[in-house]
Amino acid sequence: METDWRAVGIGFAVIVVGSIVGVAIAPLGQLSAGLFGGVAAGYLAGGGIGNGAWNGLLAGSISGIVVSVVIGLIGLLIGGAIGFAGGPLGGPLGGILGGLGAFVLGIVVTVFFALDSALGGAIGGVVAD
Repeated sequence: METDWRAVGIGFAVIVVGSIVGVAIAPLGQLSAGLFGGVAAGYLAGGGIGNGAWNGLLAGSISGIVVSVVIGLIGLLIGGAIGFAGGPLGGPLGGILGGLGAFVLGIVVTVFFALDSALGGAIGGVVAD
């Protein structure tokens, strides 16, 4: 398997744009974002089913990691604000626990994007050859 970083980057961009647009038609938009991004990465990388799946998997994994970090940071900030405003009820761990929960959600998103994109990449790799 050969990594085509240009194809991975374009697949990543398709996933990110598709996810932003997909928020309006969730969950169908999120499902199709990973799939279309994987198809784009697999098609551009070419090389058959294995190479397409590998490049699609990378595009989905990278986009999932970026989304996880963003979700985790937002959760940490919101949880910290709630913990600070709640005083003794929120406690000093409010921000950490809020951010941790959001980060775990982000890991689930990463796995989902990776698998969905790998399937799309396999399809794109077959179509390219």
